[in-house]
Amino acid sequence: MAKTSSIEKNNHRRKLVAQHAAKRKRLKAIADDLKRPAEERFAARLKLAEMPRNGSAVRIRNRCEITGRARGNYRKLKMCRNQLRELASQGLIPGMVKSSW
Repeated sequence: MAKTSSIEKNNHRRKLVAQHAAKRKRLKAIADDLKRPAEERFAARLKLAEMPRNGSAVRIRNRCEITGRARGNYRKLKMCRNQLRELASQGLIPGMVKSSW
């Protein structure tokens, strides 16, 4: 089980990303548009730099919804491999059966 502070920190980052997504997208579009004057693009970059770093989507860590484990996660299930195996063995995941050959 991951530390509660790590899980909460990641949840806080998710909230910040959702909160600042529209503004970041608008500023990135201005900064990347080569048709605009250089001063305007530079000003957009400066405004982006002033925004909170945790508002960037790349700082979100994929974590298991059950344990908070950061490694070995399946994106589609939002679950780590350990919990996936555990729940599959108990028959709690529909359509997943223990393999035998």
